[in-house]
Amino acid sequence: MSNLLLSLITTTLFAVVAHSATAENSMPTQSNTSESTDTGLETQPQSHPYLGMWVTGDGRIRQELLPTGRYDEARGSRRSAYQGRYRVTGAHIDYWDDTGFTADGTFVDKDTLHHGGMIFYREKG
Repeated sequence: MSNLLLSLITTTLFAVVAHSATAENSMPTQSNTSESTDTGLETQPQSHPYLGMWVTGDGRIRQELLPTGRYDEARGSRRSAYQGRYRVTGAHIDYWDDTGFTADGTFVDKDTLHHGGMIFYREKG
């Protein structure tokens, strides 16, 4: 029984390590050089109708999409809990957090964003 358990644990660990290596190799990288030809993967200025502050219905999470191609997300009383870059293509948004985490979302209309299992609403100013 212990050999079966050890085999199962070893197989699971191998799968996790292989998946992590694959995900790490496919993650976009940010370039700080002006000679980069890696279009779309470095921070790009953004011009789209979704710029500004997006807030969950309970106000707990606030995410600002900046025209620089960066975002700044606050959670509860924690300001700038997450920061990174983003890119909008049509009604789709891709996020690359500075820590390496990636996510995406969909603008279902001009004032509603579905992202990470949550619904964000455009903050009216």
